[in-house]
Amino acid sequence: MQPVNPRSPQSGGRRPRTLRLALTAALLLVLVAGVALVGRLAGPGAPVIAPAGGGTATPVPSLAFMAPTPTPSASARPSPTPTASPSPSPSPSATPRPSPTPSAGPVDINLARNGKAVFSSQITKEMCAPAGLTGALATLGLVKASNAVQRKIESRIGAWTTRADSHNGGWGPLAMTKALAAYGAPGYVVRTFPNRAAALRAAGIALSATHEPVLLLAWRGAHTWVMTGYRATGDLATNPKASFKGAYIVDPWYPRVSSIWGHVNPPGHFYDMKGMTRNYLAWRRPEGHYPGRDKRWVAVIPTRPLPASHG
Repeated sequence: MQPVNPRSPQSGGRRPRTLRLALTAALLLVLVAGVALVGRLAGPGAPVIAPAGGGTATPVPSLAFMAPTPTPSASARPSPTPTASPSPSPSPSATPRPSPTPSAGPVDINLARNGKAVFSSQITKEMCAPAGLTGALATLGLVKASNAVQRKIESRIGAWTTRADSHNGGWGPLAMTKALAAYGAPGYVVRTFPNRAAALRAAGIALSATHEPVLLLAWRGAHTWVMTGYRATGDLATNPKASFKGAYIVDPWYPRVSSIWGHVNPPGHFYDMKGMTRNYLAWRRPEGHYPGRDKRWVAVIPTRPLPASHG
């Protein structure tokens, strides 16, 4: 009996066909994997090198994948180098007016030696306030005295008057302070005094200290006077013992004659104490009661000087 050969006669001494097929498939898988790897490594921006003998160019794999992936972060904008701001130049300060020099002897102070230069006669018998304001502002160098300025001031009374200030809708001392401020002279206030001496002394002190005129409510509050200066035995702002002797007055009623007060003097006239006593009287108005003013002497007084450039 013939022994059985374990290998099939179809093998011809080689590995069975199934084994060969398995090996072939494995090789194909390895080849495909290799091609895929090359495709992965070749980025879209990878350089391409053409073979020397022509043919298809082969992409060169990028090595960017070897670098660590950067952590995305918001790129901070560089802060601009701060530019040193130039130090602001100090604004030119107004040259302070010289303080009044204490005087032991008589003084004669007048801000408007030429009264006619700051005078504007009131246009109507009711317009003493705008005429007086025109004179005060002209003394300060803020306007040129004229009928046009007087009319302009009068046209604005509606914005400044109140029932408490003027029961008849006209000019009161508070409206005067608003007009002065509107034309560049802030700091005026309404003051009332129990007697004439106190009022005139306060007016003289304020005029000396500020070099600004004072408005006196003369004729029992019915009329406006502009006090541009005074005479005294000493400077009232620095000498508490000095006595008031009279005032320089610009009267807008000039050249009229009043049926009650008679003839008035030209602008800039010096009124001695007799003249002041006759004309500067305590407030008493026929249109009604004014708390705080009745039976008191009323004045519109400056409280701070203007810059030297304004007069």
